[in-house]
Amino acid sequence: MQMKVGTWLPNFGYEDDDRIDHAARLKHWIQRSEALGLDSIFVTDHLLRARNMYRRTWLEPMTSLAYAAAVTSKALLGPGVLLLPLRNPVMLAKEAVTLQKLSNGRFVLGVGTGWFPHEFEAVGTTKAERGRRTDEVLEIVTRLASGEELTYQGKYYQFEKVQVEPSPVKLPIWIGGGSQVAHEDSVEKPQLHPNVGRRIARYADAWFSRPTAQAHQIKDDWLLLRPYFDEIGRDQNQVDIVHGQLIHVTEETNHQKAVDLQHKYAWDVLGDGRSRELLEKTYMFGTIDEIVENLQERCDAGISHIVLHPFTDDPAQLELWATALIPRLRAIEVKPKPQ
Repeated sequence: MQMKVGTWLPNFGYEDDDRIDHAARLKHWIQRSEALGLDSIFVTDHLLRARNMYRRTWLEPMTSLAYAAAVTSKALLGPGVLLLPLRNPVMLAKEAVTLQKLSNGRFVLGVGTGWFPHEFEAVGTTKAERGRRTDEVLEIVTRLASGEELTYQGKYYQFEKVQVEPSPVKLPIWIGGGSQVAHEDSVEKPQLHPNVGRRIARYADAWFSRPTAQAHQIKDDWLLLRPYFDEIGRDQNQVDIVHGQLIHVTEETNHQKAVDLQHKYAWDVLGDGRSRELLEKTYMFGTIDEIVENLQERCDAGISHIVLHPFTDDPAQLELWATALIPRLRAIEVKPKPQ
C-alpha cells in the first residue's frame, strides 16, 4: 500500500496591508495540490485566536471547504478537526450532507473537542462540558446523516421529529485526540483520555493522532485503544491512523541554519507562546533528510496517511514539497499497525 499524503490549507486570516492576494494564493494552493496528486485537503478550526498559541487565526473551516470543493474533483476534503462542542448538531448535519453532495462524496468529517476556554464561552458553553457535548453532537450528526427521522432528548440538545435532507449520506468520521509531548507550555493533558478512546472505537473510520505526538506515543495509544474496540466487538484494524504535521521545508543542508529559518516561518503562525524546545520536539524541524527520517519513525507506528500543514501560503513552498518531500513520503512503506 502506498503512503497517502495530504495538505492542510494555509487559509490564514491575513491582514490586508501586505499587498498580497491571499485569496488567489489559496485557490492556487488548492488546485495545485490536487494537480500534484495529493490525496487530501484539510482545514484547521479555531473560532477565536488563542494568542498564547497562535499569532494568526484561520478562516472559517466549512466555508473554506465549500470553496475547495468547487475547484477540485478528486482529493478528500475535511476539517482536521472540527470542534464539535461549538456547533449546533442539526445545523452541522445539514452542512455536512451539503458538502458531501457538493463534493460528490469526497467529504470526511474530522472531529474533536477543542481546548481553548474562550471559544466555549463565546458560544454559551464551557470547557468542562466539551466531552459530553462532543458525544451528543456526534451521535446526532451521524444519525441525521443516515436519513433517520430523529427525536432526541440529551443533556444539552433536545428536539422532536427532525429529518435532515438530502439523506441518507455516507459520512466518514475521522476523530482526533491522543497523547502528546508533556511540557510545561502544553495546554492539554498529555495522555489519551478514555472517553476519546471510546469515541474512536464507536465512530471512527480514521484516527487523527495529535501533531504533537511523538512516534512512540502514537504506537502506545494504538495499543491502548484495543480494549475499547474489544468492548464493542469491532475490528480495530478497520480504522486508519492519520498523522498531521506543521512544517516548513528548506533546501538548506546545515541543520542549525535550517532550524533557524524554520523558526522564522513558525513564529509568523504560532507566535512566541511556546518555547523553541517544545516546537522542535513536536513539529518538523531540520533538513529535508531529517524531516523524512522523523516522519519515517511515525510511519513505522502504523500511519498510512500523512497531512502536512504549511506555515505560509507562498506557492514556492508547495513546489518544494512536490520536488523534495512528497515523492520521498510516498515511497515510505505502510507498515502493519502495532499488535
